[in-house]
Amino acid sequence: MPDCKASEIYSVLVTTYGSSHSFIEFGNPFQILILTILSAQTTDRTVNSIRERLFSRYPDPQSLASAEQRDVEEIIKSTGFYHAKAANIIKSSRILVKEFSGEVPQTMAELLRLPGVGRKTANIVLNHAFGINTGIAVDTHVRRLSQRLGLTRKRDPSEIEQDLIRLYPEECWGNINFLLISHGRAVCTARHPDCQKCVIKELCAYQRQLQEESCIDDITDPGHNC
Repeated sequence: MPDCKASEIYSVLVTTYGSSHSFIEFGNPFQILILTILSAQTTDRTVNSIRERLFSRYPDPQSLASAEQRDVEEIIKSTGFYHAKAANIIKSSRILVKEFSGEVPQTMAELLRLPGVGRKTANIVLNHAFGINTGIAVDTHVRRLSQRLGLTRKRDPSEIEQDLIRLYPEECWGNINFLLISHGRAVCTARHPDCQKCVIKELCAYQRQLQEESCIDDITDPGHNC
């Protein structure tokens, strides 16, 4: 896809949804780190619902590092995969205390050393906690819309991220995740995309494909306009 079309997609989505904000409610870098780890395979609403209880009991890395795993599991159970998630956030807190003086690190390489943290989580933490853009967080919404719009033909999240990075300047990276998630939730859903309400349908490869298929189906109609 030419950069100009990618830029136009970005411009229309910014006009529609505004600038980036976090879908997860957090008060400090430690909270966004822990909650983003917990957000895997669940909804932001579920994660936000356990936030107050979790951090009222474990407000900092020191307290979570010394927590009993079964107690943490009881609080975060609704997020799913709670055995592994509890283990990860406790281990991550221990690393923060031992190696980073209880502070959340501000580099991709250091964040990736924490259990439960991949590039998506690290990108979200760096952007929302520190305003640092080192990449683009690729979740299921970003992956789906990037493919449908024709921004990438890749399937692997890391390769999709690299395609998006090549298309957009660094100052846009922090907003891409927010915009594509917002549009994916509101219009371009996984099973039933509402193409008629889509503000970027004229720029969308998926929509063009649907139109071409419709033309092929109607080719025997003498009144067709394809």
